[in-house]
Amino acid sequence: MEFITEEKLTIVGAAGMIGSNMAQTAAMMHLTPNICLYDPYAPGLEGVAEELLHCGFEGLNLTFTSDIKEALSGAKYVVSSGGAARKAGMTREDLLKGNAQIAEEFGKNVRNYCPDVKHVVVVFNPADITGLITLIYSGLKPSQVSTLAALDSTRLRSELAKYFKNSPDKVVNARTYGGHGEQMAVYASTVTVDGTPLVKLIGTPKLPMEDWLEIQQRVIQGGKHIIDLRGRSSFQSPAYISIEMIAAAMGGKPFTWPVGTYINEGHFRHIMMAAETTITADGVTAKVPQGTPEEDKLLEKSYEHLCKLRDEVIEMGVLPPIADWHKLNPNL
Repeated sequence: MEFITEEKLTIVGAAGMIGSNMAQTAAMMHLTPNICLYDPYAPGLEGVAEELLHCGFEGLNLTFTSDIKEALSGAKYVVSSGGAARKAGMTREDLLKGNAQIAEEFGKNVRNYCPDVKHVVVVFNPADITGLITLIYSGLKPSQVSTLAALDSTRLRSELAKYFKNSPDKVVNARTYGGHGEQMAVYASTVTVDGTPLVKLIGTPKLPMEDWLEIQQRVIQGGKHIIDLRGRSSFQSPAYISIEMIAAAMGGKPFTWPVGTYINEGHFRHIMMAAETTITADGVTAKVPQGTPEEDKLLEKSYEHLCKLRDEVIEMGVLPPIADWHKLNPNL
């Protein structure tokens, strides 16, 4: 059985729906034989481990523990969905205070127990902020921490494919940037549909402007729609996409959907947000997108929203003032 690597992968929050799906996906994709599951809820965690062992995977060295030190020690890759889940009627931002504190503890645990980790993916919401907190307290380089924002771009791809009754593969370079929240910037200028630039279709009988605006709203409300349909927040898509990100960091196929990453460039300063990114074994590389003037305004609005959330976390005392970040993390 061939694996991408033999190095240890730890999944934090493995008793939950996202975490358990991540564990199964990682095993099915043959990322590494050495997968460790962590969750403070021991009975649920053992249940997940039992189910995975019942799958009969070949070559899998599956371990599980409710001791965070044991879980993270020696880990070279970590993916965490270990925050509170979003419930009906909640925005991602409603989760801010509790999950910000969880992210602080998580970042400190990474620093203490696996300082040689190569890559960390943060999934729990609001991911832009929890990822930023994790980065600051972990002491890692910005290229070593990414957050799940790709889900917004894949939702745009799906909505356009449904609208045009096309294969999703015909929708190329669907992109959302900025925050992974309701202030995200949905771009049209990057996209082609069956070879035709989307901007040439918008405002024509093939895609009237009101229909495009509705598509944008469906993308922005994509997570809420899943909750309305299933009675719980998304778990299959974030699980799969986050494991694809980890696979790329391990040296597998590069991950080219936009992910949340630390941006401190030009006008965009001291923030974690979705940009034009690639994940490889060298980590995340990123550049700030350039769109139409209208799209750039949307990105600016999304950035301002993220800055407000970041500043709220500073006011809570979870993060120190920006000027002091380098004392916690010299890489910033």
